[in-house]
Amino acid sequence: MNNATLKQIAAQLGISTTTVSKALKNYTDISEKTKKAVIDLAQELNYTPNSFAVNLRTSESKTIGVIIPTVDFHFFSKVFKGVLEEAEKRDYLVIVLRSNEKLELEKKQIDLLLSKRVDGIIISLSNETGDFDHIKKVLAHNTSLVLFDKIAKLVNCSKVSINDRKAAYEAVDYLIKKGRKKIAHFRGSYMPQNAIDRFLGYKKALEDNGIPYDSSLVYVCDNFSDFEDGYAAAKIACAEHPDLDAIFTVTDLVAVGALKALQDLAISVPEQIAVFGFCNSFVSEITTPKLSTVDQPGFEIGRKAAEILFEEIQLKKERQPITFQTIELQTSLLERGSA
Repeated sequence: MNNATLKQIAAQLGISTTTVSKALKNYTDISEKTKKAVIDLAQELNYTPNSFAVNLRTSESKTIGVIIPTVDFHFFSKVFKGVLEEAEKRDYLVIVLRSNEKLELEKKQIDLLLSKRVDGIIISLSNETGDFDHIKKVLAHNTSLVLFDKIAKLVNCSKVSINDRKAAYEAVDYLIKKGRKKIAHFRGSYMPQNAIDRFLGYKKALEDNGIPYDSSLVYVCDNFSDFEDGYAAAKIACAEHPDLDAIFTVTDLVAVGALKALQDLAISVPEQIAVFGFCNSFVSEITTPKLSTVDQPGFEIGRKAAEILFEEIQLKKERQPITFQTIELQTSLLERGSA
């Protein structure tokens, strides 16, 4: 059965649509008898409010969009939980889209969300995103925007992330303090800012500890969430550097691939080669040995990004000035068996 309309309810009861609308909203100038008649008939006819029409009147969609680059990371599921917690407090609908690390798809998804007139967008950029015109288009449409995790420093909007360079530095410095000297880095692709920063943190930790940087110890894993990339890189690294004694990876899934390769090569972890991941995904606790990693606070990143987005949406509604925020949340090292 199709949903009834206010006009149909009004016609059956012989009253105006305005009276029906007021009765459903519990206005005090409508009698209890009329309210009961309207509510009873609305339930009988399967009436639901037309939220789209309401949104047109209020210039709000009560909807936000979230674009993530992949669903393979446990990190992004934690981020989404944080976003949902804030959205549910405010009765907002959340549309989640995946760019699959592709720039062109990311552009299409931005256009789709703008066509849906979402009130705001939260996005972690794809690995291919080096052109930011489509991101700036969101701001040009006067739509609130918050970047998280993989951000663009050239886009003037609010951002929530961690200090990737500092976190990577601390992880590599930890390995060096444990006596490791020949440390490989399985880095992300050359485009995303967080991959760049994790590489720079690795390089700086070597420099500060008097260990010369060796570019042959750096292996590119284009797909952050690719077990196979980590596995292949570990096989090659061990063949090219028989004296290798540690591996620092861009993500936990890459690290898990490395652990599997070392196991297949009969190389003991951490006795011969230590492995350190990044993110603290659920897989880090189920490997053997358990994976030492950087704890990246995904839930709090999502919660804070949504909180800032809703603040900006409200300020725009009130025609108040907005000051963009750049939030860096703290990370910590989790010492486990692999290092």
